[in-house]
Amino acid sequence: MSPSSKVAVKIGGDLIKGEELNKPLLEDLCSLAKQGGLVVVHGGGDIVTEFAKRLGKEQVFVVSPEGFKSRYTDRETAEIYAMVMAGMINTKIVGVFQQFGINAVGLSGFDGGLLRAERKKRLVIVDEQGRKRAIEGGYTGKISSVNSALIETLLSGGYVPVISPLAMGLEFEPLNVDGDRTTASVAKSIQADAVVYLTDVEGVMDGGKVIRKIAALEVEGLLEKIGPGMSTKIHAAVEAVKGGVKRAIITSGFAEKPISSALEGNKGTVISL
Repeated sequence: MSPSSKVAVKIGGDLIKGEELNKPLLEDLCSLAKQGGLVVVHGGGDIVTEFAKRLGKEQVFVVSPEGFKSRYTDRETAEIYAMVMAGMINTKIVGVFQQFGINAVGLSGFDGGLLRAERKKRLVIVDEQGRKRAIEGGYTGKISSVNSALIETLLSGGYVPVISPLAMGLEFEPLNVDGDRTTASVAKSIQADAVVYLTDVEGVMDGGKVIRKIAALEVEGLLEKIGPGMSTKIHAAVEAVKGGVKRAIITSGFAEKPISSALEGNKGTVISL
């Protein structure tokens, strides 16, 4: 990554789960942060689910006709999501980054109007009998704008923005937005040179082998062969490159120098136009 490059990276909430920190990833992030231009978006849905259960709020998940599984977010769930995602998880990740010498600033979509989203009025889901039906949209949103000026200001000051996927709705309500799609929106807004999605596998797999390169036009043919989690990342990656990001990379976060190796073309799956 050259000093003038901008890279958006999506990490999972598992970075702060358990006692063992992912040191190779953190050291790699530290190295990239020193070059400037690094933006991080984090997930953490499993941690939200765990805390919701502790609070006595059982979580409901729905599946779209395209096979995407997502959390059904009513008002109470939205409040728990905001508390855990933008509060506990974001703060812990920023603390770990600071420990490794990364001058991070934690942000949610509410800070400086960073992420604005339009609330989904209706969701079309597939029920257990395989039938499509429409339900109330709840507090789930689709990002409509990103305050790129705020991100650029932080980058120019030498900071690493760490963004939680919590957006502000048109009525200033908290909205659950997909982390992968949030990363794509952020990357597009700053015209990043690359967006990197870290996962627990080496890349997009076909027949047990990693596909090294995929053209955005070829994606549809792969979707039937892969699971819903990877499908979401591929859709987000395509959205990013169609929006002006030069390349999107899906790779494992558990290798040595996982991001640097991917950016050098040695690891992962590259999606481009």
